[in-house]
Amino acid sequence: MTEIEFSTLDTPCAYLAGKRSRSSYKYIFEASFAYNSTLVEHGYRRFGKYFSKPICDGCSECKSLRIDADKFKFTKSLRRVIRKNEEAKIETIITRPHISQKHINLYEKYHKFMENKRGWKYHQMDYERYFDVYVDGAGEFGFEVDYYDGDSLICVDLIDITADGISSIYCFWDTDYSYLSLGKYSLLNQILIAKAHKLPWIYLGFYVKGCESLEYKSDYKPYQILQDYSELDELAVWLDD
Repeated sequence: MTEIEFSTLDTPCAYLAGKRSRSSYKYIFEASFAYNSTLVEHGYRRFGKYFSKPICDGCSECKSLRIDADKFKFTKSLRRVIRKNEEAKIETIITRPHISQKHINLYEKYHKFMENKRGWKYHQMDYERYFDVYVDGAGEFGFEVDYYDGDSLICVDLIDITADGISSIYCFWDTDYSYLSLGKYSLLNQILIAKAHKLPWIYLGFYVKGCESLEYKSDYKPYQILQDYSELDELAVWLDD
């Protein structure tokens, strides 16, 4: 396995105004299932072959969060989300990460909407960039959960299966279907998949208090927070919050 390590320079934080951010990266050509599981447990995020963790000077607002899938209870409102999608006959297909024009179109539609709604910086997507970020590096652990209304692809949820859970990579959906709460529905499906396969954790990546796009993660209780971004040969300490 070949691995290249590097870090970014300080840049404006994407999550909190007025903050600066810096990340440590590992570029891994062929990560094994076991190595990916270790990286996820230690708070690394994967996009393509790039694995990163924050190393921001003087700031520790990025908290890695994992849902306790085993103990998670579905409230009445969450069960309604599942029922709405079942009644709408939304089809769910679990497959390997791949690319199509439908993926590109859906991604662009979602990000243009979020640019207007939350001020996300918009970057035009093409096949090469999509492949590098969401398809490449999936190894034996990367999967994709696709949601269809008939022939229409309306949601793509990219995940990794690890030794002790599911790592949420990225999800985007058709904003014309907002009434189905597809982002929430895809996460609930992750929890159902984890329960069915006796995987105790859903690794949700960063929770940042004060960031509208990430604060929703604390709604899914019970959950644990990673106490420190320790070295890989050290114990990853997660505590109930």
